[in-house]
Amino acid sequence: MPELLQRNMQNPSNMDIFVLPGLFSNGNACGILKTDTGRANTMIFETHAHYDDEQYEEDRDRLLGSMQENGISRIVNAGASIETTEKGIRLAEKYPFVYAAAGVHPSETAQLDEDSFVRLKELAIHPKTVAVGEIGLDYYWDKEPDVQEKQRYWFRRQLELAAQLGLPVIIHSRDASADTLAIMKEACDMHIPGVIHCFSYSVETALEYVSMGYYIGVGGVVTFKNAKKLKEAVEKIPLANILLETDCPYMAPEPYRGKRNSSLYLPYIAAKIAEIKGMTQQEVIEATWNNACRMYRMDA
Repeated sequence: MPELLQRNMQNPSNMDIFVLPGLFSNGNACGILKTDTGRANTMIFETHAHYDDEQYEEDRDRLLGSMQENGISRIVNAGASIETTEKGIRLAEKYPFVYAAAGVHPSETAQLDEDSFVRLKELAIHPKTVAVGEIGLDYYWDKEPDVQEKQRYWFRRQLELAAQLGLPVIIHSRDASADTLAIMKEACDMHIPGVIHCFSYSVETALEYVSMGYYIGVGGVVTFKNAKKLKEAVEKIPLANILLETDCPYMAPEPYRGKRNSSLYLPYIAAKIAEIKGMTQQEVIEATWNNACRMYRMDA
């Protein structure tokens, strides 16, 4: 049992708001601790999800329909291709609390040319598009120099699009630390805000991004026993530079590792960050809500 929950159970009159799915048998759909009014006493901002994914085909509407009653008050659905961006925008049009990011993932840049880039710009100016992303570099699968060069080219083009439209960026980076950092220094010079999504690099790299004003996206990996680097980064960087994310349906936190992820598991991530930083879960939830609203330029 997490230390915070143990304290709450020992002193329920001074209970912190602790919203871990499945921990409470109070009849709520997801076990969220509620106030006497029956409303969830929390507002969590999911900064990176993929509800367009086929894994949600059977229960997407039911799942999204349960979010607000369970404290997930805003969701940004990140694009990974032209098609998934279009799907994300349709979800944003359907659900008032869902927003879209328009972007082409580095592993999908083969689909980009000047014609498709025009379509991406059309999607990026949609009223419910709040960011360009996810974009960046991924050298894990793509080792060929010409493919990596193409990734860098379209990464820069999408950064320029964000600058043109005044939008923040959502950055994907895997096995490409040096090149991503170099290009993000260019983005910083262009005054483009953003988040390094699913951060996986060193403490020193995290601090360098923070020094440029960027946010660090923290997801379910922080709950894994072997996530030493990420836990060290979370400990060292300011809470003011952390965003909560799931990357669902991928990367579910413990105790759901290996299963389909959803935004309903964000409280596990907030609880682990709170444990690492020696504060309450509610402090993490409130701070990351304000951080996300600031980056996405929304009213808190």
